[in-house]
Amino acid sequence: MRILGIDPGSRRTGYGLIEATPQQNRYISSGCIRLPESKSLAERLVLLGDALGDLIQQWQPDCGVVEEVFFAKHPRSALVLGHVRGVVLLELGRRQVRLHEYAPRQVKQSLVGTGSAQKEQIQHMVRILLNLRSRPLQEDEADALAVSLTHAHILPLQQRLQRLP
Repeated sequence: MRILGIDPGSRRTGYGLIEATPQQNRYISSGCIRLPESKSLAERLVLLGDALGDLIQQWQPDCGVVEEVFFAKHPRSALVLGHVRGVVLLELGRRQVRLHEYAPRQVKQSLVGTGSAQKEQIQHMVRILLNLRSRPLQEDEADALAVSLTHAHILPLQQRLQRLP
């Protein structure tokens, strides 16, 4: 199963694509979609939608995974992030890519073993789990791969539960 994780951001949106099999999770691609601050919010959202559409078309993921909404310190930041998430959900829906969402604490718990893990711990575990020890990862890229890995870890349990009578 090809899983596309997305870490929405108003300046940088991270993405991480993995291939999940019962035997292993394999890294395919990752990076950041950079959105120029010189553009208006509306222009950045259009650029993000176009870039995500291109990624989805290129890689044909089986599902998309995004962290659930969290509460930001500043109301304006939360609103902008909501707009960005809306574009992400729209592009996944438009291309009929199944959506899954996980709470930030659940992602940290899944990878590191504690819901209060630090960013550096997430980056470290992503490198280990995907055998990327020599490859530097940007924070947003690591977060997107982390949410992909979380789904890969939880998916087998979800599939078993669906088969129960």
